[in-house]
Amino acid sequence: MRWRIATLVFAAIAISYLDRQALPVAVAAIQKDIPLTNTQFGGLNSMFLLAYALMYAGGGALIDRLGTRRGFAIIMIGWSLACASHSLAGGVIALGISRFLLGAGEGGGFPAATKVIAEWFPVRDRSTAMGMVNAGTAVGAVIAPPAIAAIVLYGHWRWVSVGLIWSIWWLIAYPSTPPPDAETAQEAAPGPSFAWSDLLRIRQVRGLVFAKFLTDAAWFFYISWLPKYLYDARGFDTKQVGYYAWVPFAAAGIGSLLGGWLSSRLIASGKSVDFSRKLALGLSAVVMPGIIFVTQVPVEWAIVLFSLAFFGQQSWSTLVMIVPTDLFERRIVASVAGLVGFGGAMGGLLMNQIAGRLLDLGFGYQTVFSIVGLLHITAFVVILIAIPLIIPIVRKQTAS
Repeated sequence: MRWRIATLVFAAIAISYLDRQALPVAVAAIQKDIPLTNTQFGGLNSMFLLAYALMYAGGGALIDRLGTRRGFAIIMIGWSLACASHSLAGGVIALGISRFLLGAGEGGGFPAATKVIAEWFPVRDRSTAMGMVNAGTAVGAVIAPPAIAAIVLYGHWRWVSVGLIWSIWWLIAYPSTPPPDAETAQEAAPGPSFAWSDLLRIRQVRGLVFAKFLTDAAWFFYISWLPKYLYDARGFDTKQVGYYAWVPFAAAGIGSLLGGWLSSRLIASGKSVDFSRKLALGLSAVVMPGIIFVTQVPVEWAIVLFSLAFFGQQSWSTLVMIVPTDLFERRIVASVAGLVGFGGAMGGLLMNQIAGRLLDLGFGYQTVFSIVGLLHITAFVVILIAIPLIIPIVRKQTAS
Protein backbone atom coordinates (compact mmCIF):
# COMPACT_ATOMS: atom_id res chain seq x y z
CA MET A 1 0.00 0.00 0.00
CA ARG A 2 2.84 2.42 0.87
CA TRP A 3 4.43 2.13 -2.54
CA ARG A 4 1.08 2.52 -4.31
CA ILE A 5 0.64 5.81 -2.48
CA ALA A 6 4.17 6.85 -3.51
CA THR A 7 3.26 6.02 -7.12
CA LEU A 8 0.20 8.23 -6.85
CA VAL A 9 2.26 11.18 -5.61
CA PHE A 10 4.88 10.47 -8.30
CA ALA A 11 2.12 10.92 -10.90
CA ALA A 12 1.11 14.28 -9.40
CA ILE A 13 4.66 15.61 -9.52
CA ALA A 14 5.03 14.39 -13.11
CA ILE A 15 1.90 16.30 -14.10
CA SER A 16 3.18 19.46 -12.40
CA TYR A 17 6.41 19.41 -14.39
CA LEU A 18 4.60 18.72 -17.64
CA ASP A 19 2.42 21.76 -16.96
CA ARG A 20 5.21 24.14 -16.03
CA GLN A 21 7.41 23.23 -19.02
CA ALA A 22 4.78 24.32 -21.53
CA LEU A 23 6.08 27.92 -21.64
CA PRO A 24 9.85 27.20 -21.91
CA VAL A 25 9.41 24.56 -24.61
CA ALA A 26 6.83 26.51 -26.62
CA VAL A 27 8.51 29.91 -26.23
CA ALA A 28 9.64 30.10 -29.87
CA ALA A 29 6.08 29.53 -31.08
CA ILE A 30 4.65 31.87 -28.45
CA GLN A 31 6.95 34.67 -29.61
CA LYS A 32 5.30 34.59 -33.03
CA ASP A 33 2.06 35.69 -31.35
CA ILE A 34 3.42 37.52 -28.31
CA PRO A 35 6.92 39.05 -28.80
CA LEU A 36 9.12 38.54 -25.72
CA THR A 37 12.51 39.98 -24.76
CA ASN A 38 14.86 37.97 -22.54
CA THR A 39 13.93 40.26 -19.66
CA GLN A 40 10.21 39.65 -20.25
CA PHE A 41 10.80 35.90 -20.49
CA GLY A 42 12.69 36.03 -17.20
CA GLY A 43 9.82 38.09 -15.77
CA LEU A 44 7.25 35.46 -16.78
CA ASN A 45 9.32 32.78 -15.06
CA SER A 46 9.60 35.03 -12.02
CA MET A 47 5.80 35.53 -11.91
CA PHE A 48 5.45 31.76 -11.70
CA LEU A 49 8.15 31.50 -9.06
CA LEU A 50 6.82 34.34 -6.91
CA ALA A 51 3.44 32.64 -6.59
CA TYR A 52 5.18 29.25 -6.29
CA ALA A 53 7.29 30.54 -3.40
CA LEU A 54 4.35 32.07 -1.54
CA MET A 55 2.20 28.99 -1.98
CA TYR A 56 5.08 26.65 -1.14
CA ALA A 57 5.12 28.16 2.35
CA GLY A 58 1.35 28.64 2.50
CA GLY A 59 0.67 25.24 1.00
CA GLY A 60 2.75 23.52 3.65
CA ALA A 61 0.72 25.18 6.41
CA LEU A 62 -2.49 24.38 4.49
CA ILE A 63 -1.60 20.69 4.28
CA ASP A 64 -0.82 20.55 8.01
CA ARG A 65 -4.21 22.12 8.79
CA LEU A 66 -6.54 20.48 6.24
CA GLY A 67 -4.88 17.10 6.17
CA THR A 68 -3.02 15.45 3.33
CA ARG A 69 -5.95 13.94 1.43
CA ARG A 70 -8.16 17.02 1.17
CA GLY A 71 -5.32 19.55 0.94
CA PHE A 72 -3.52 17.80 -1.92
CA ALA A 73 -6.76 17.50 -3.90
CA ILE A 74 -7.50 21.22 -3.57
CA ILE A 75 -3.97 22.13 -4.66
CA MET A 76 -4.10 19.84 -7.72
CA ILE A 77 -7.46 21.16 -8.90
CA GLY A 78 -6.18 24.72 -8.59
CA TRP A 79 -3.07 24.23 -10.71
CA SER A 80 -4.92 22.22 -13.37
CA LEU A 81 -7.38 25.08 -13.90
CA ALA A 82 -4.50 27.57 -13.94
CA CYS A 83 -2.70 25.57 -16.64
CA ALA A 84 -5.81 25.63 -18.81
CA SER A 85 -5.99 29.44 -18.44
CA HIS A 86 -2.80 29.83 -20.55
CA SER A 87 -4.87 29.19 -23.68
CA LEU A 88 -6.73 32.46 -23.07
CA ALA A 89 -3.62 34.66 -22.96
CA GLY A 90 -3.52 37.39 -25.58
CA GLY A 91 -0.49 39.34 -24.39
CA VAL A 92 2.42 39.43 -21.97
CA ILE A 93 0.31 40.62 -19.02
CA ALA A 94 -2.31 37.91 -19.48
CA LEU A 95 0.41 35.29 -19.89
CA GLY A 96 2.03 36.57 -16.69
CA ILE A 97 -1.26 36.22 -14.81
CA SER A 98 -1.62 32.63 -16.00
CA ARG A 99 1.96 31.85 -14.92
CA PHE A 100 1.27 33.40 -11.51
CA LEU A 101 -1.88 31.29 -11.07
CA LEU A 102 -0.02 28.14 -12.13
CA GLY A 103 2.73 28.85 -9.61
CA ALA A 104 0.14 29.43 -6.89
CA GLY A 105 -1.42 26.06 -7.66
CA GLU A 106 1.79 24.05 -7.96
CA GLY A 107 3.50 25.56 -4.91
CA GLY A 108 1.83 23.18 -2.50
CA GLY A 109 2.78 20.02 -4.37
CA PHE A 110 6.12 19.23 -2.77
CA PRO A 111 5.13 20.09 0.84
CA ALA A 112 2.19 17.71 0.34
CA ALA A 113 4.53 15.06 -1.08
CA THR A 114 6.91 15.44 1.86
CA LYS A 115 4.00 15.06 4.27
CA VAL A 116 2.85 11.89 2.51
CA ILE A 117 6.33 10.37 2.78
CA ALA A 118 6.53 11.27 6.49
CA GLU A 119 3.11 9.72 7.14
CA TRP A 120 3.60 6.49 5.23
CA PHE A 121 7.30 5.58 5.39
CA PRO A 122 9.78 4.84 8.20
CA VAL A 123 13.11 6.70 8.21
CA ARG A 124 15.02 3.87 6.53
CA ASP A 125 12.79 4.00 3.43
CA ARG A 126 12.02 7.70 3.18
CA SER A 127 14.80 8.82 0.86
CA THR A 128 14.05 5.93 -1.51
CA ALA A 129 10.38 6.88 -1.53
CA MET A 130 11.18 10.57 -2.00
CA GLY A 131 13.55 9.65 -4.82
CA MET A 132 10.71 7.81 -6.53
CA VAL A 133 8.38 10.79 -6.05
CA ASN A 134 11.01 13.28 -7.17
CA ALA A 135 11.61 11.22 -10.31
CA GLY A 136 8.17 12.46 -11.33
CA THR A 137 9.82 15.80 -12.12
CA ALA A 138 11.91 14.05 -14.71
CA VAL A 139 9.08 12.04 -16.23
CA GLY A 140 6.89 15.11 -16.65
CA ALA A 141 9.75 17.12 -18.06
CA VAL A 142 10.91 14.30 -20.36
CA ILE A 143 7.42 14.02 -21.82
CA ALA A 144 7.07 17.80 -22.16
CA PRO A 145 9.61 18.66 -24.92
CA PRO A 146 8.50 16.07 -27.54
CA ALA A 147 4.82 16.29 -26.59
CA ILE A 148 4.64 20.08 -26.59
CA ALA A 149 6.85 20.32 -29.67
CA ALA A 150 4.44 17.97 -31.49
CA ILE A 151 1.49 20.13 -30.45
CA VAL A 152 3.28 23.27 -31.63
CA LEU A 153 4.34 21.72 -34.93
CA TYR A 154 1.05 20.07 -35.81
CA GLY A 155 -1.38 22.30 -33.99
CA HIS A 156 -0.91 25.44 -31.92
CA TRP A 157 0.84 26.28 -28.66
CA ARG A 158 -2.45 27.41 -27.09
CA TRP A 159 -3.67 23.80 -27.04
CA VAL A 160 -1.24 22.84 -24.26
CA SER A 161 -3.21 21.97 -21.07
CA VAL A 162 -3.74 19.21 -18.48
CA GLY A 163 -6.95 17.76 -17.05
CA LEU A 164 -8.25 17.01 -13.58
CA ILE A 165 -8.28 13.21 -13.68
CA TRP A 166 -5.55 12.82 -11.03
CA SER A 167 -7.63 14.62 -8.38
CA ILE A 168 -10.45 12.09 -8.74
CA TRP A 169 -7.93 9.22 -8.61
CA TRP A 170 -6.37 10.71 -5.45
CA LEU A 171 -9.66 11.14 -3.58
CA ILE A 172 -10.69 7.58 -4.41
CA ALA A 173 -7.35 5.89 -3.68
CA TYR A 174 -5.97 7.83 -0.70
CA PRO A 175 -7.36 6.69 2.69
CA SER A 176 -8.41 9.21 5.31
CA THR A 177 -5.63 8.07 7.65
CA PRO A 178 -2.33 6.23 7.02
CA PRO A 179 -1.88 2.72 8.42
CA PRO A 180 -0.67 2.40 12.04
CA ASP A 181 3.09 2.19 12.38
CA ALA A 182 5.01 2.35 15.64
CA GLU A 183 7.69 4.67 14.30
CA THR A 184 5.44 7.12 12.43
CA ALA A 185 2.72 7.03 15.11
CA GLN A 186 5.21 8.30 17.68
CA GLU A 187 6.15 11.14 15.35
CA ALA A 188 2.48 12.07 14.96
CA ALA A 189 1.90 12.62 18.68
CA PRO A 190 -0.30 15.67 19.30
CA GLY A 191 1.24 18.95 20.38
CA PRO A 192 1.20 22.69 19.75
CA SER A 193 1.53 24.09 16.25
CA PHE A 194 4.24 26.58 15.37
CA ALA A 195 4.18 29.85 13.46
CA TRP A 196 6.69 30.42 10.67
CA SER A 197 8.48 32.92 12.90
CA ASP A 198 8.96 30.16 15.49
CA LEU A 199 10.30 27.75 12.92
CA LEU A 200 12.68 30.30 11.43
CA ARG A 201 14.30 30.78 14.84
CA ILE A 202 15.69 27.26 14.48
CA ARG A 203 19.17 27.20 12.97
CA GLN A 204 18.54 23.98 11.06
CA VAL A 205 15.46 25.45 9.37
CA ARG A 206 17.34 28.60 8.36
CA GLY A 207 20.18 26.49 6.97
CA LEU A 208 17.83 24.35 4.89
CA VAL A 209 15.99 27.42 3.59
CA PHE A 210 19.23 29.13 2.53
CA ALA A 211 20.68 25.96 0.99
CA LYS A 212 17.51 25.46 -1.01
CA PHE A 213 17.59 29.14 -2.02
CA LEU A 214 21.03 28.63 -3.55
CA THR A 215 20.45 25.32 -5.30
CA ASP A 216 16.98 26.03 -6.68
CA ALA A 217 18.36 29.25 -8.14
CA ALA A 218 20.40 26.94 -10.37
CA TRP A 219 17.60 24.42 -10.94
CA PHE A 220 14.92 26.90 -11.97
CA PHE A 221 17.40 28.57 -14.28
CA TYR A 222 18.14 25.23 -15.94
CA ILE A 223 14.53 24.17 -16.48
CA SER A 224 13.38 27.63 -17.58
CA TRP A 225 16.30 28.51 -19.86
CA LEU A 226 17.57 25.20 -21.30
CA PRO A 227 15.25 25.28 -24.34
CA LYS A 228 15.89 29.01 -24.86
CA TYR A 229 19.66 28.46 -24.63
CA LEU A 230 19.37 25.80 -27.33
CA TYR A 231 17.33 28.19 -29.47
CA ASP A 232 19.54 31.25 -28.92
CA ALA A 233 23.08 29.90 -28.60
CA ARG A 234 22.94 26.62 -30.52
CA GLY A 235 20.56 27.59 -33.33
CA PHE A 236 18.01 24.85 -32.60
CA ASP A 237 14.48 24.88 -33.95
CA THR A 238 11.41 23.54 -32.11
CA LYS A 239 11.84 20.03 -33.57
CA GLN A 240 15.49 19.83 -32.44
CA VAL A 241 14.59 21.03 -28.93
CA GLY A 242 11.95 18.31 -28.76
CA TYR A 243 14.60 15.80 -29.86
CA TYR A 244 17.34 16.81 -27.39
CA ALA A 245 15.83 18.64 -24.40
CA TRP A 246 14.30 15.55 -22.78
CA VAL A 247 17.71 13.90 -22.26
CA PRO A 248 18.86 15.97 -19.23
CA PHE A 249 15.48 15.45 -17.60
CA ALA A 250 15.85 11.69 -18.00
CA ALA A 251 19.19 12.00 -16.21
CA ALA A 252 17.40 13.99 -13.51
CA GLY A 253 15.05 11.08 -12.92
CA ILE A 254 17.97 8.68 -12.56
CA GLY A 255 19.58 11.10 -10.10
CA SER A 256 16.41 11.24 -8.02
CA LEU A 257 16.25 7.47 -7.78
CA LEU A 258 19.95 6.84 -7.17
CA GLY A 259 20.40 9.63 -4.63
CA GLY A 260 17.45 8.42 -2.58
CA TRP A 261 18.49 4.77 -2.95
CA LEU A 262 22.08 5.45 -1.89
CA SER A 263 21.06 7.20 1.31
CA SER A 264 18.57 4.46 2.21
CA ARG A 265 21.13 1.76 1.38
CA LEU A 266 23.71 3.35 3.67
CA ILE A 267 21.19 3.49 6.53
CA ALA A 268 20.22 -0.15 5.93
CA SER A 269 23.91 -1.12 6.11
CA GLY A 270 24.19 0.37 9.60
CA LYS A 271 25.44 3.89 8.84
CA SER A 272 23.89 6.80 10.72
CA VAL A 273 21.21 8.96 9.16
CA ASP A 274 23.56 11.95 9.47
CA PHE A 275 26.40 10.22 7.59
CA SER A 276 24.08 8.71 4.97
CA ARG A 277 22.31 11.94 4.10
CA LYS A 278 25.44 14.12 4.06
CA LEU A 279 27.56 11.72 2.02
CA ALA A 280 24.85 11.50 -0.63
CA LEU A 281 24.38 15.29 -0.57
CA GLY A 282 28.12 15.88 -0.97
CA LEU A 283 28.40 13.47 -3.89
CA SER A 284 25.45 15.21 -5.54
CA ALA A 285 26.99 18.66 -5.12
CA VAL A 286 30.46 17.77 -6.36
CA VAL A 287 29.35 17.06 -9.94
CA MET A 288 27.60 20.40 -10.42
CA PRO A 289 30.51 22.71 -11.42
CA GLY A 290 30.86 20.83 -14.72
CA ILE A 291 28.09 23.03 -16.13
CA ILE A 292 30.56 25.95 -16.21
CA PHE A 293 32.09 24.44 -19.37
CA VAL A 294 28.81 23.94 -21.27
CA THR A 295 29.33 26.88 -23.65
CA GLN A 296 32.82 25.71 -24.60
CA VAL A 297 32.05 22.24 -25.98
CA PRO A 298 30.18 20.82 -29.00
CA VAL A 299 26.44 20.54 -28.60
CA GLU A 300 26.52 16.77 -27.95
CA TRP A 301 28.87 17.30 -25.00
CA ALA A 302 26.78 20.26 -23.88
CA ILE A 303 23.82 17.89 -23.53
CA VAL A 304 26.04 15.53 -21.53
CA LEU A 305 27.03 18.35 -19.16
CA PHE A 306 23.42 19.42 -18.78
CA SER A 307 22.53 15.81 -18.04
CA LEU A 308 25.22 15.59 -15.36
CA ALA A 309 23.98 18.80 -13.76
CA PHE A 310 20.36 17.65 -13.85
CA PHE A 311 21.41 14.27 -12.37
CA GLY A 312 23.26 15.91 -9.48
CA GLN A 313 20.57 18.52 -8.86
CA GLN A 314 17.72 16.07 -8.53
CA SER A 315 19.75 13.71 -6.39
CA TRP A 316 20.44 16.73 -4.17
CA SER A 317 16.80 17.84 -4.21
CA THR A 318 15.55 14.40 -3.17
CA LEU A 319 17.85 14.40 -0.16
CA VAL A 320 17.47 18.00 0.98
CA MET A 321 13.67 17.67 0.99
CA ILE A 322 13.79 14.48 3.07
CA VAL A 323 15.99 16.03 5.78
CA PRO A 324 13.01 17.88 7.38
CA THR A 325 11.39 14.49 8.02
CA ASP A 326 14.58 13.41 9.81
CA LEU A 327 14.60 16.51 12.01
CA PHE A 328 10.98 17.36 12.77
CA GLU A 329 7.77 15.74 13.96
CA ARG A 330 5.27 14.69 11.34
CA ARG A 331 2.60 17.17 12.41
CA ILE A 332 4.77 20.16 11.37
CA VAL A 333 6.91 18.64 8.65
CA ALA A 334 4.84 20.08 5.78
CA SER A 335 5.19 23.56 7.29
CA VAL A 336 8.97 23.16 7.50
CA ALA A 337 9.12 21.73 3.98
CA GLY A 338 7.01 24.65 2.81
CA LEU A 339 9.46 27.18 4.22
CA VAL A 340 12.38 25.30 2.66
CA GLY A 341 10.63 25.28 -0.69
CA PHE A 342 9.78 28.96 -0.33
CA GLY A 343 13.49 29.68 -0.05
CA GLY A 344 14.15 27.61 -3.16
CA ALA A 345 11.50 29.32 -5.24
CA MET A 346 12.74 32.76 -4.20
CA GLY A 347 16.23 31.74 -5.31
CA GLY A 348 14.81 30.67 -8.66
CA LEU A 349 12.87 33.92 -8.99
CA LEU A 350 15.96 36.01 -8.35
CA MET A 351 18.15 33.93 -10.66
CA ASN A 352 15.67 34.19 -13.53
CA GLN A 353 15.64 37.97 -13.19
CA ILE A 354 19.44 38.13 -12.99
CA ALA A 355 19.84 35.79 -15.99
CA GLY A 356 17.44 37.73 -18.18
CA ARG A 357 19.06 41.05 -17.28
CA LEU A 358 22.63 39.78 -17.78
CA LEU A 359 21.77 38.34 -21.18
CA ASP A 360 20.03 41.51 -22.34
CA LEU A 361 23.06 43.52 -21.20
CA GLY A 362 25.31 41.36 -23.38
CA PHE A 363 27.19 39.34 -20.74
CA GLY A 364 26.32 36.04 -22.42
CA TYR A 365 25.45 32.58 -21.17
CA GLN A 366 29.00 31.83 -19.99
CA THR A 367 28.65 34.37 -17.19
CA VAL A 368 25.36 32.88 -16.04
CA PHE A 369 26.60 29.28 -16.12
CA SER A 370 29.69 30.30 -14.15
CA ILE A 371 27.43 31.62 -11.40
CA VAL A 372 25.04 28.68 -11.18
CA GLY A 373 27.83 26.10 -11.39
CA LEU A 374 29.13 26.95 -7.90
CA LEU A 375 25.84 27.22 -6.01
CA HIS A 376 25.50 23.59 -4.90
CA ILE A 377 29.00 23.44 -3.43
CA THR A 378 28.23 26.60 -1.46
CA ALA A 379 24.92 25.13 -0.30
CA PHE A 380 26.60 21.94 0.92
CA VAL A 381 28.92 24.01 3.11
CA VAL A 382 25.83 25.79 4.48
CA ILE A 383 24.27 22.41 5.37
CA LEU A 384 27.41 21.25 7.18
CA ILE A 385 27.54 24.46 9.25
CA ALA A 386 23.82 24.80 10.00
CA ILE A 387 23.13 21.11 10.72
CA PRO A 388 26.14 19.62 12.52
CA LEU A 389 24.14 16.44 13.20
CA ILE A 390 20.96 15.20 11.48
CA ILE A 391 18.95 13.82 14.40
CA PRO A 392 15.37 14.44 15.56
CA ILE A 393 14.91 17.81 17.25
CA VAL A 394 12.98 17.36 20.48
CA ARG A 395 9.80 19.34 20.98
CA LYS A 396 11.08 21.79 23.55
CA GLN A 397 13.91 22.75 21.19
CA THR A 398 11.45 23.17 18.33
CA ALA A 399 9.34 25.60 20.32
CA SER A 400 12.28 27.71 21.52
